[in-house]
Amino acid sequence: MDYNETKLKVRYGETDQMGVVYHANYAAYFEVGRTEWLREFGLSYKGMEDDGIMLPVVSLSINYKNSAHYDDVLTVKTMLKKMPTASIEFSYEIYNESEVLLVTGNTVLAFVNMERNRPTRCPKYLLEKLKNYTL
Repeated sequence: MDYNETKLKVRYGETDQMGVVYHANYAAYFEVGRTEWLREFGLSYKGMEDDGIMLPVVSLSINYKNSAHYDDVLTVKTMLKKMPTASIEFSYEIYNESEVLLVTGNTVLAFVNMERNRPTRCPKYLLEKLKNYTL
C-alpha cells in the first residue's frame, strides 16, 4: 500500500450559502484521510493515546484548485511523505466523482509523550508496520 483512499459525502453544514464547501473543512477531510490511513495498519489515535502518545498537527498547508459542493462524493487520497522520526508528514489530494482534482495539501504531526508533554520518537510498533511501505 502506498496510499489510502477514503470516500466521504459533503454535508450541508460544511457548505456556504452557495453550496460550496467552506475552505476550513478541507483540514477536517485531511483528518479523515489520516485516521483511515492509520486504520489500514491496525492503529488509531485512541490506541496511540492509550499508549501515551499524542499527535498534534504542527503544520498544515492547503492548495485550492476547484470547488467541492453539497452532496458531492469526495475521494481523499492520503500518502505518507517520508518515514517518520519525531514527526510524521502526509500529503493529500481530494477529487470529486468526476476525478477532478479539487485540493492538494500537506500536514506534519509531532509525536508527543503525553506524560512529559515533550516530543518523542515515532513508536517502534508504527515503524515496524511501515517496514514494507512504499514511498
